Amino acid sequence: MKILIAGKGGVGKTTISALLSLELSERGYNVLALDTDSVPNLAMSLGIPSKEAEGIVPISKDEKLIEEKTGANPGSGWGSLFSLTPKVDDIIERRCVKIKENLKLLVVGSIDQSKEGCLCPAIALAKALLRHILLKERDVIIVDSEAGAEVFGRGLAERFSAMVCVSEPTYKSIKISKKLLEMGKELKIANRVLLINKVQKENLESLNRFSLSPYLMIEFDRNVKKIDEEGKPLTEIPIDSPIRKGISLLAEKLLEAGQ
Repeated sequence: MKILIAGKGGVGKTTISALLSLELSERGYNVLALDTDSVPNLAMSLGIPSKEAEGIVPISKDEKLIEEKTGANPGSGWGSLFSLTPKVDDIIERRCVKIKENLKLLVVGSIDQSKEGCLCPAIALAKALLRHILLKERDVIIVDSEAGAEVFGRGLAERFSAMVCVSEPTYKSIKISKKLLEMGKELKIANRVLLINKVQKENLESLNRFSLSPYLMIEFDRNVKKIDEEGKPLTEIPIDSPIRKGISLLAEKLLEAGQ
């Protein structure tokens, strides 16, 4: 199963991606978490020490690797020739960071559009990588995407079996999420889940006025704020906390739909 975690900035995509990765790995699945955000921080969320995490070079910024795989250097300009179908079967083995036996991280990173444009060697490599990954029966890919619609516009969201669109309980955030879910539908992502994060009691009445299709809801969890303020990994959030309970329900819904 390949799961895309999408949404606008600040809604908690990385938190959801990290905790869902942990939840599914704890259930015995082999999980590969991909960080494709422009500011990668999934590594620290999963418990990798900050110095080690800061030393990880995203694949999209590794000019030597991109040139090796596509035949062109990023930023070489329009008119340069490069492979649109680079060989990527060894990248996961070469560049994965092992969190635990059945949980690994690959930092893909984002692409600076002002430098690269809409079609470039870095995007070609990223698209080939996301398409190439072959899944066995209990394998799960979780992609922490860049904020907004960039992942859709560049075709990086193709061939996913599930999409979780994370939203805050506000009109603007939910409106954006609805648009992203429509884009996911256009890309034929069959299982699309609206996940409303950080919900407090005062939000419940307003949510009923949004005329939402079925959605999941995660209660605002002070543990997340405390962990973030202290610079600790999400692995330290108690298993019985509101967000862990919500993630458990999300995992069950995704697994049930993927059967």
